[in-house]
Amino acid sequence: MTQTLIANPPQNPTSPGSERPAVEVRDLRKTYANGVEAVRGIDFEIATGEVFGLLGPNGAGKSTTIGMLTTTITPTGGTASVAGLDVAQHPLATRAVSGVVFQDSVVDRPLSGRRNLMTHARIWGVSPGAAGAVVSSLAPAFGIVDILDRPVATYSGGQRRRLEILRALVTEPSVLFLDEPTVGLDPRIRVELLEIIAMLRDRARMTIVLTTHYLDEAERLCDRIAIMHAGRIVALVSPASLLAGLGKEIIELHVHGSPDEALRVLRRDGVADQDAFAVGSTLTIPIRGRAGVDAMAAIQAAGVATAAVSTRQPTLDDVYLQLTGDRLAA
Repeated sequence: MTQTLIANPPQNPTSPGSERPAVEVRDLRKTYANGVEAVRGIDFEIATGEVFGLLGPNGAGKSTTIGMLTTTITPTGGTASVAGLDVAQHPLATRAVSGVVFQDSVVDRPLSGRRNLMTHARIWGVSPGAAGAVVSSLAPAFGIVDILDRPVATYSGGQRRRLEILRALVTEPSVLFLDEPTVGLDPRIRVELLEIIAMLRDRARMTIVLTTHYLDEAERLCDRIAIMHAGRIVALVSPASLLAGLGKEIIELHVHGSPDEALRVLRRDGVADQDAFAVGSTLTIPIRGRAGVDAMAAIQAAGVATAAVSTRQPTLDDVYLQLTGDRLAA
């Protein structure tokens, strides 16, 4: 059932069209020793200043892709470059121009927040003055000024995640990688952290690569998203374009009997087009050019036995289901 939807990357309004991409990936692959093909030959480019999302459920290949781009995982094949540096040939130089926030915490909890930041800066050759300037500039917006001199062990989960993002920024990276940055946070803290990430969009020429399986994060933050499924990219386009493909409204109906037969009947009668799809006993039918009540009346006239019928706006989960047959929010 897997389809592929690819769009060309947009020209970045702040950079010349001939500028080299901030990230460039060609036929990138990773097969682990146990034979698992985590990433199966993917291609994409990310423009300087773009916020790019890798979207998919756990196991889709997002974190493995980030691991290869940040040199913590060795590719099996293909090539990848960050800021013009081949990640396999120049791993240390790649790390020097990248900032990374992984899912698992990497800060030293006995140390203060400030000590963590300055230690990280010293490791990467950033002067105390330059690192201090970044901290002074961003710490107020991150809401951690008052806790910087406390041990990280006393921080809440949300405070620690903010510190980790700030730590990734003290070297003023060309590309910032955020791997599931809000996973495990409560809803309020998650919203606050999304506001901080949105603020980073405005940093001059900062390229952000974000992995997530939260639909609202991708819609809110990303200029483009690559939807991953089973180690492959099945769509590469803006969130708005993906949703536009399903129209402004869809009908969702649970049917008695065979959903495939119900879909065949609805297509035969002109109620459903080829973009309608069935998952389990549920049919999802984009409706265009008619009112929802008229479409539901046509479904009834077609004689399809339904257990429940509703209309709603489409989501990225619907797009993922249509493309792959699996749920995105897994």
